[in-house]
Amino acid sequence: MYADICKKLGIKYPIIQGAMAWISDENLVSAVSNAGGLGVLATGHLDGDGCRRAIKKIREMTDKPFAVNIMLMSPYVKDIVKVVCEEKVPVVTTGAGSPGIYMNDFHLAKIKVLPVVSTVAIAKRMEKDGADAVIAEGCESGGHIGKTTTMALIPQVVDAVNIPVIGAGGIADGRGMAAARMLGASMVQVGTRFLVAKECSVHQNYKDKILKANDIDTTTTGALTGHPVRVLRNRLARQFEILEKKNAPSEEFEAIGKGALRRAAKDGDVEMGSVMSGQIAGLVKKEQTAEEIIKEMYNEYVDVLSKASVL
Repeated sequence: MYADICKKLGIKYPIIQGAMAWISDENLVSAVSNAGGLGVLATGHLDGDGCRRAIKKIREMTDKPFAVNIMLMSPYVKDIVKVVCEEKVPVVTTGAGSPGIYMNDFHLAKIKVLPVVSTVAIAKRMEKDGADAVIAEGCESGGHIGKTTTMALIPQVVDAVNIPVIGAGGIADGRGMAAARMLGASMVQVGTRFLVAKECSVHQNYKDKILKANDIDTTTTGALTGHPVRVLRNRLARQFEILEKKNAPSEEFEAIGKGALRRAAKDGDVEMGSVMSGQIAGLVKKEQTAEEIIKEMYNEYVDVLSKASVL
């Protein structure tokens, strides 16, 4: 099952690197793709020209397949769609909306489309719209999240659609990969662990906060705004919690949240910046190259399944 989708995407290992705005740049993307996974460029902070420049840089750094993630709520979404089609990017992942109106453009450009979904209903709609696979992401993941856990979401999506399902949310080692496969996933997407890849350009303060995290260090903010985000606890998260308790208007949330991810990822402000992270952060304890991360995860996955087969 893993081999089939790897062949379809042209990659060696069944691991997709999650797209993280301000973080998943050409350095991380090319490193993951060169290591045999599927690197994914985040464009949530880019316009069309910025996206094109990043794609060209990636192609200077790798001849392997890679993907571009398109945030469909971006004010530059039409420009970015135009760019990825003109550049004939091999794979597109999407989030924050439905890519349905762009699906024909993607397929005419021979681009494989993998939307991120958080519910069965959305997965079924993506299949109907022509998605090549869906990324079923549970609420254990970092950043913007849905309501259902990975354990519960993956098998329900698998049963509901006839296209491959990629498991995401709370996966950072081979045990998580094996669990996702047992639930029916065809491959996995990993975000938090790649935050501490040596090729990841996120600020060292951000990396250190991930490395020091334990199992209960994440929280969700912004639930009252309808856009919950999983982050590591810090002063900003506490301020969000205070605003939520007093049912503050959305303007107050926007005032303290604007630019918060960039403050953490680029400036290293891990107190008043948004340190997005999955619940699995407590399992991430060392910096490694992208190649070391991918090979270690895959080898552990093979070992776990081989031991399970003798039970």
